[in-house]
Amino acid sequence: MSSPKKGRKRRGRPAESHPDERWMASYMDMVTVLMCMFIVLYAMSTVDQDKFVKLRDSLATGFGTVNVGKIDTATGIVVPPMDVDKKGSLMKSPMDLALVEVDKLSALKDSMRQSLRAQGLNESVEFQIDQRGLTVKLVGSQSFFLPDSPYLSTRATAVLRAIGPVLVRSGLEVSVEGHAANAITSYPSVWELSSERAIGVLRYLVEHEEMPGSRIGAVGYGASRQVNNDSTEALRELNRRVDIVVLSNQPEEVRALIPEALKVRAHSP
Repeated sequence: MSSPKKGRKRRGRPAESHPDERWMASYMDMVTVLMCMFIVLYAMSTVDQDKFVKLRDSLATGFGTVNVGKIDTATGIVVPPMDVDKKGSLMKSPMDLALVEVDKLSALKDSMRQSLRAQGLNESVEFQIDQRGLTVKLVGSQSFFLPDSPYLSTRATAVLRAIGPVLVRSGLEVSVEGHAANAITSYPSVWELSSERAIGVLRYLVEHEEMPGSRIGAVGYGASRQVNNDSTEALRELNRRVDIVVLSNQPEEVRALIPEALKVRAHSP
């Protein structure tokens, strides 16, 4: 005798019922998603304008549009496009930057002095920091050049060999400036003599110390920028000089404050 088929009523008994409630899980998932959507919509309805602008600029920068600014992720500050590649300049006054520049130039001077002292040449060079930068003065033609000659002496090459690596590592532009006294006897003019002396220093730094040619230039001032008169031989020696000027790369408004910054540093403990 065959058994009754599943789902049919048995004689004298009602058929068993098993309702499928799996739809409840899908329903609850849908309600949860809707709740999350409404929470997000509510959050978006209250916009912080400042945060929105920063987010907009950050996204624009990420997609290659830099004219709206750039986000400094460390501080959350919107950096103007002209300051994107500058380091340590934001939120600093010109005097703050001048003090930093004085410290940098002073460290450069100390490094040169240390190198010169190691070679016993520290008395051969004078240093000066001003609006232009750091000036290294090679004073006295008898120490650095033969009389009325543009050729470097052995002492001159020793000094340049000592300070050359420091000049190269600085990464700054350099101006070599020749000067002469009004007392030449066997040279066409003070202009040519001062210019050729400056060029001689430039060539040595480029050819022997690997100073990039794009960062250095030379000029001769003849006797137009004397530090004193030519009344005695000792005074004339001070006018026979070559200045190697390490040029500051700060803006003009910062460089103008370097003398004042030097006074502040001089009175600092």
